[in-house]
Amino acid sequence: MTTLTIEDLAATLLPGQPIAGLDLGTKTIGLAMSDLGRRFATPRPVIKRVKFTQDAETLLAFAEKEKVAAFVIGLPMNMDGSVGPRVQATRAFVRSMSEKTALPFVFWDERLSTVAAERALLEMDVSRAKRAERIDSAAASFILQGVLDRLSALGRASLPDLDA
Repeated sequence: MTTLTIEDLAATLLPGQPIAGLDLGTKTIGLAMSDLGRRFATPRPVIKRVKFTQDAETLLAFAEKEKVAAFVIGLPMNMDGSVGPRVQATRAFVRSMSEKTALPFVFWDERLSTVAAERALLEMDVSRAKRAERIDSAAASFILQGVLDRLSALGRASLPDLDA
């Protein structure tokens, strides 16, 4: 398994290869999937965390079923840009996954993704109990959508200028 930059991911993905977004929490793993055109991120049911080996098996079974080409995982940086214990735990999770899969991972700054997800769920008038169930996957969807938007921008930037 490799850790890629977003630019490296853009260069290696083939058309029609979907990617998955992850929001790693202490009790759950939020999950989202792109469509085949990599335009839209859709939340998927959360994975309830048990222990690493079981979590990894569940995640890899999902990846195989959905033909995932890469994982984008939210990196929970502090608001001032510093690294805290959650960033260290996320990086450790990815290092451990590297022993179990060749699928690449891309880290993506997830600051405020949970806040954005919470606001979106509130705007949709989702009850407090349902929000608690869905917040991690909604956050994963926000993380993945940010990556999809960036991949789209990189793709446009690499096109030849036809006006010249």
